[in-house]
Amino acid sequence: TVPQNVDPTGISIVCSMCQQTIYPYHLFYHKKKHLALRYLGYNSPQMKIDNETLLARRQELISNLTKLPRYSESYRQKIDYSFEFLTDIQTYSSHCDMDNVNNSSTLKNVKNSLIKALSICQDKNPTWQGDMEDRYIVLDNYGSRSDTCFLGLVDGYHGVTAAEAVSAELPLLFLDQLAQTDSSYKKSMEEQKILDSFSTVITVDYRERERIFSDKQDNDKTNKTNTYKWIHKAYAKSFWRMDRLLQLGRNEASKVRWSGCSVLACLVERIHSEETDSTAEMERKPSEKHGHGPIARASKGVAGLLHIANIGNIHAVLCKNGRAYRLSEEHSTSNTRERKRILQSGGKISSNEPDGLVEGHLRTTRALGYHGDPVLKKSVIPVPHTVSVPIDDSCQFLILASNGLWEVLDYHEVLALTLKIFTHYLSTYGSIQQNGTPLPKGQCLMPVSEKGLNNSNTIHDKQDGPEMLQSNMDIFLANPKVDSQPFSDKTASYTSQQLVETVPTAGSTPTPQCEEDMRVYPASCEPPTAARGRVPAATFYEEAAGYLSEHLVQTALAAGSRDNITVLIVLLNGCDKI
Repeated sequence: TVPQNVDPTGISIVCSMCQQTIYPYHLFYHKKKHLALRYLGYNSPQMKIDNETLLARRQELISNLTKLPRYSESYRQKIDYSFEFLTDIQTYSSHCDMDNVNNSSTLKNVKNSLIKALSICQDKNPTWQGDMEDRYIVLDNYGSRSDTCFLGLVDGYHGVTAAEAVSAELPLLFLDQLAQTDSSYKKSMEEQKILDSFSTVITVDYRERERIFSDKQDNDKTNKTNTYKWIHKAYAKSFWRMDRLLQLGRNEASKVRWSGCSVLACLVERIHSEETDSTAEMERKPSEKHGHGPIARASKGVAGLLHIANIGNIHAVLCKNGRAYRLSEEHSTSNTRERKRILQSGGKISSNEPDGLVEGHLRTTRALGYHGDPVLKKSVIPVPHTVSVPIDDSCQFLILASNGLWEVLDYHEVLALTLKIFTHYLSTYGSIQQNGTPLPKGQCLMPVSEKGLNNSNTIHDKQDGPEMLQSNMDIFLANPKVDSQPFSDKTASYTSQQLVETVPTAGSTPTPQCEEDMRVYPASCEPPTAARGRVPAATFYEEAAGYLSEHLVQTALAAGSRDNITVLIVLLNGCDKI
């Protein structure tokens, strides 16, 4: 059982732009204010400007605009709208009826030593959406391997046909590719029958076309870091084949506007310790000895690996030592590299705000499906971004979420909110037996400083298209320093290439800021944990995961999300150090 009727309006969020503490139902107008100030030429989001100064600024901008050889009417409208928005007295209102929101999370029992608990929470967002087109995938003991699971999110568009097909068939296609290289991945007879039925579609000629990227030779620099390149190629081929199956148009209603979807897949596997690896070295196949198998030796202290592939606008964020690392890439018209690729290939991007639509229909630039429109499909390609990330006991959360969350919150804000809610859960409801010692109710194990949480760092990747099928394992372990980058910045690089050095926060002394953060939470919802006192660790973490996923979904609703919302949150071993 998970706490119900969580009130997101009682949770404050630190805006990643101006560091101001605000409430979710203020967030929509707050970010519009930042945008309006930017259109009027003010770079500092914290500026407080009186109406006379704004009027003078508007007149100056319009005067300069009329002197240009090519007058832009659309830019003139943005100036006027921004001025009117900033000078009006705003009345904050919620974008959905929160009193009627009563979604509950789904807890999944995953037998993986890297995962303490896993929860999924979804909301159709009926104010704006008529159907729930998101799907999720949770497969334990994936490929009949212990400590291995497959997680995924699928965000459908223009119907659920493609999303349902991908959620059912993509894991099989990926497993088939893994089993061809590593014999420890097993397929059941039923799974093999389904795969055999695809042979009439995945013909010999089509397999030859796959070699364009699967047999591509890598340069010496890439080979040094491509320990898990074979998994990345398995992802690429499975996405490629899944897109071919969607070309059949099974169950599609329209003759032209076929459905499509964004996809994020995550393979979670535990890796052997150095002692185990030295024993297993004699038993490896020749291909595995050269680093092409999943048992390739990793650095000491690394407990497991996340192998992630994404296409479209679903994203994964890893929380490590209290810092956020985005492990996916934004494939949309806001990505300048994607825009350049489409325009160079002869595609068109409309002038719709804010960043235009591919062929006037779609904001995502990479996806599965959409075969009903050949012109659109020429630009929307099925090539995923892939990355391998080591995880250890310093990794606390893994958050997978559909576009409904990311369109209103950036990943800095999601991390700050997640840590704040989890710390609140510990301090308010937590009475858990860890190593036989009960945790007193109300004890805060780690302070959450709102100022410190916004020093998160993103990670960059310079690869694109088929060339980005590379492993970044060794670079992650090197931990070079990287500068932070806003989530929605248009520099078109949002992916994981390097993990920055982080400052551990576990064991810190509670500060007054921690107590101040706790006061913004309502105490209206009492989970079973509070009533029972002590609970087993497994039950406690399951309830905490459900509590987190529900809070994130309802916060997105309060902040004005207009899309289906799905949040899959994984509590990793490092969360017990918070």
